[in-house]
Amino acid sequence: MLPAVTVGLMLVSLTCGENPAVQVVLTNKGLQYGKHVGTGWIQEKLESVTLPDISGKLRIGIIGNIDYTLSGISVTKCDLPEPSVEFYQSTTGFKTSVSGLSVALTGEWRAHYGIIHTSGTVSLAIFNVDVTSVVKLGNDTNRHLSVSSVSCNAAVGGVDIQVHGGPSWIVKKVVAHFKGKIAGDIRDRICPNVEESIAVLEQHLQAMNVSFDVNQVVTLDLPLTGLPIVDASSLNLGLKGEFYSIKSPTEPPFQAKPFTVPEQPGRMLSVGLSEFTLNSASYGYYSAGALQAVINDSMLPKFSPVHLNTSSMGPYVPGLPKMFPGLLMSLQVYAREVPLFSFLPGAVYLDLRGAVKAFAIQPNGTQTPLFKLNVDSLFSSKVWIADGQLKGSMALNNLTVTLVSSEVGTVKTDAIQNILWKASSFAMIQVNRILAKGVTLPRMKQAELVNTVLEVDKGFIAVFSDAQVLMTD
Repeated sequence: MLPAVTVGLMLVSLTCGENPAVQVVLTNKGLQYGKHVGTGWIQEKLESVTLPDISGKLRIGIIGNIDYTLSGISVTKCDLPEPSVEFYQSTTGFKTSVSGLSVALTGEWRAHYGIIHTSGTVSLAIFNVDVTSVVKLGNDTNRHLSVSSVSCNAAVGGVDIQVHGGPSWIVKKVVAHFKGKIAGDIRDRICPNVEESIAVLEQHLQAMNVSFDVNQVVTLDLPLTGLPIVDASSLNLGLKGEFYSIKSPTEPPFQAKPFTVPEQPGRMLSVGLSEFTLNSASYGYYSAGALQAVINDSMLPKFSPVHLNTSSMGPYVPGLPKMFPGLLMSLQVYAREVPLFSFLPGAVYLDLRGAVKAFAIQPNGTQTPLFKLNVDSLFSSKVWIADGQLKGSMALNNLTVTLVSSEVGTVKTDAIQNILWKASSFAMIQVNRILAKGVTLPRMKQAELVNTVLEVDKGFIAVFSDAQVLMTD
């Protein structure tokens, strides 16, 4: 049934054209789990359904028309066999079939002919309802995921009706009339209702945002990059996965490279994240001017061996205390190039090329330039998922300090590099303590990831997971 497929789609909470930076793969295991959950949800909902009143006229020979109304019709029992759901390559979608659905209903009936009014109760049993639906997936002009009905066929095996109360001659006519009429009405209404459900799902898909402001600096763009790809065992959705600066939304000077998420049929869901996504975030922050800071002495810990004043910096810049005695200093620290991430098997690397401009703060507040340094560093990290949390460790692989310019004579870059190494090593200890505690994986309102593993490969990170749907609403 369609809602079972819908549940499967929602697990993707989710290709040609431009290379996608994010790929979401729903496997057959995930589809079957969605079908199973959806079937239970449908069965539960059907057993609380009350149908609208049915009114009409029944002509009985020379007597004429008898007006009737069926009201308060509700489902008392539903036998819903688990449907068959499969990926359907020929239409890039799904094929869903249910066979042998049976429903029992009860209600009340009223009839009148002239001044004669009568009423009673009615029990209905609908047997062996078969439905087959084929749904096509695509993308619209705004690159939302779209869904449409390709075909629908329905058949009703039989109907049993028992009418209680009222004159027997009316009851017999009502039973004979409704056995054929109800079977036909139900058969004729099934596919329009299925198609209406598909149309409602399509409306929800078109209303979904494909762009999200992460904060006041960057936004994340997640439209489809092309048509969904369906084969016999999976559905693959390719998403753009690019960050932009909100103030200056320009394309970065690099493009997403193609990658293939390894097949994991033993997991319900796979998500691949290209290094392009993180690098586009770096470019967005860099373009917005967010990768810079001003550091003054009040921001350093009291136990720091070096403080930002001309006296403390004397061992590293010998001419500084003589030229500018007793002055506080400030440092302008910024990225001089876009920081770039690279993914290699088992590790994530960050190449950070920064610069530092030093200033002396005059008594009147004027800042006098002192020197400028380039500081290039390479970090590596490992990431993994354990106990439902994303964890990691980080290390500084390399750090190089070079002098760009100086207004105060000699600058001992080797000594500065040594002190920065020590400061970075201390910082890494603190960072790794935080990373070891981990960050809880995000979860949706009605689903959570379980049995999740993470792998770092060349150019991308892949997350493989099962899902557990929490049907609370």
